[in-house]
Amino acid sequence: MKKWLRRSALVLLTVLVVAGLAYHLGLRNWCLHWGTTPAEAHATLPGDDLFPLYAGEATHAITIHASPQQVWPWLMQIGQDRGGFYSYSFLENSIGADMPKVERLVPEWKPRAVGETVWFATPKRFGGQGRMIAAVVLPQRSFVMVSPNDWERLQAGRPAQEAFWSFTLEPLGNGQSRLIARVRGGTPPSLASRAVGRLFWEPMHFVMEQKMLRTMRDLSERG
Repeated sequence: MKKWLRRSALVLLTVLVVAGLAYHLGLRNWCLHWGTTPAEAHATLPGDDLFPLYAGEATHAITIHASPQQVWPWLMQIGQDRGGFYSYSFLENSIGADMPKVERLVPEWKPRAVGETVWFATPKRFGGQGRMIAAVVLPQRSFVMVSPNDWERLQAGRPAQEAFWSFTLEPLGNGQSRLIARVRGGTPPSLASRAVGRLFWEPMHFVMEQKMLRTMRDLSERG
């Protein structure tokens, strides 16, 4: 039994190492800039000034055959307390997020306000820490969230340094839009947390966010 466990652990370690090498040597740059043009990947977007110094950044984008005015209401419904995140809810719920899946516009849900909490998991789990704060709400243009600690820093006149997630809508004309999502993070406190971020959180964020953007595209185009 012990020999089998050692062998299984070795196989798992080998798979993780190979996957990690494949990600960093061939896939990482593509994942970090999925869907973007070079100009978009390096553009200064609304809210970037709130988090000017960061250790990691990923920018993703998608073309939507709908105007910013049509996309915006779907963006305002993200959150565990509203319509979910239009991603793989079964994965979110596998860790107890209690994520809903609402693929219709709900008029009773008003646009987010600056300072409002956006829940990423039910408040009953994770010590009520699964949340971010709306820091920028520019209708039909930009929605930016930061961590609760960063929200306090911003209120004190200091820049964010933990977590930042923004969505920007760029009109293309002919009733089309570009939806650009950007996430920034600070310096991990340890080598182990840095490794976990690179090997797990980065690729997981890519998997979840590209699904989110594709679903928002489909919902907006469906009208």
